[in-house]
Amino acid sequence: MTTFWSLWISIITIATLIGVAALLVWCSRDTMGVAEGEDMGHEYDGIREINNPLPKWWSYMFWGTIIFSVVYLILFPGLGNFKGVLGWQSSDQTVRSLQESNASIANAHSEKRLDQYARELDEANAQFGETFKRIAYDASGTQLRPITDIAQDEEALKVGQRLFLQNCAQCHASDARGQLGYPNLTDGGWLYGGEAESIKTTIMEGRVGVMPAWIGSLGADGVTEVTSYVLSMSGRKVNAKEAAAGKQKFVVCAACHGTDGKGNPAFGAPDLTDNTWLYGGSRSAVESTIINGRQGVMPAWKDILGEEKIQVISAYVWSLSNDTNK
Repeated sequence: MTTFWSLWISIITIATLIGVAALLVWCSRDTMGVAEGEDMGHEYDGIREINNPLPKWWSYMFWGTIIFSVVYLILFPGLGNFKGVLGWQSSDQTVRSLQESNASIANAHSEKRLDQYARELDEANAQFGETFKRIAYDASGTQLRPITDIAQDEEALKVGQRLFLQNCAQCHASDARGQLGYPNLTDGGWLYGGEAESIKTTIMEGRVGVMPAWIGSLGADGVTEVTSYVLSMSGRKVNAKEAAAGKQKFVVCAACHGTDGKGNPAFGAPDLTDNTWLYGGSRSAVESTIINGRQGVMPAWKDILGEEKIQVISAYVWSLSNDTNK
C-alpha cells in the first residue's frame, strides 16, 4: 500500500473514532434547559415528551465499543501500513504468484510470524492430509490407487465431491453440468478424452484450446455456408444448397474436427455431430464461433492441489459420466 493510501485510511479511521466519541459526549450533556425527568412541553397524539437522558447501559456499551476499537487498532492491522504491535496478519498481501505465496508461507513458518493463512494451512494438512493419503494410495502407501478403483469407494467420492465444490464448481457449476464456455462433465462429451487418466492429465496440466477466426479465409458467405453444413451434421434442418457449398469449404475445419466432424481429442476439437455445444448451439452462436474463433483455458492444478487430491477429484469427475456400479 502506498504512503498516500496508508495515511488516507489511517486519518479516516481515527477521525471516525474521534467523531463518534464527540457525538456521544455531546448527546450525554443536558442542554435543553429543562431538568431531567421534567416535561419538555411537547405533545403529539397524546404522548408527552420528557427530558430523559441516554440510558446508562447504552452509553457504557457505546464507550466500550470505542475503547475496544482503539485497543484493536493498536494490537492488530487496521491503520494503513501499520501492522499492529502483535505483528498478526491474515496473509502476505504482497504476493503475486503461487510461487511467491509458497515462499511467503515458508518464511512465515521459519520466522514464526502470526500469519493466519499459514497456520490454517498447517492445521488443514494435519487434519486432512492422512485422509487424502489413505484414499489416494494403496495398502502399501507407495502406489496411487487406480482412479477407477477409487471411483468405487463411496467415501472417496464424497471427499472428491467436496474438493470439486471447493475448486472446480466456480466454472463447472456445483452439479458439474457447466455453463456457457465451460464443459458439462456429466454428459460424456469429452474434448480431450474421457478416460480416467486423460481426465487426470487435464486437471494436472490444464488445457489451452484455440479455435482460430475464419472470417478472413471464408468470407461472410463462406461463414453462412459452413454454419449450415456444421448444423446439418447434428441433424438440424438447414438450407440444403448452403450446406452443400459449406461441405466443400469445411476442408479447412477438417484438419482439427476430422472429415466426419467427430472431433479430435488430441487437439481438444469438439465433436460437431452430437448437438452438444460449448458456446451455444444457436445459428448465431455457431456463426460467432466461426467468425471470431474461441479461446478456452483450463488452469493447471498440480501445484495448487497436489497429485493426491487430484487423484481423488479425477475419480469423482470420472464417476459423473460412468456407472460405477457396473
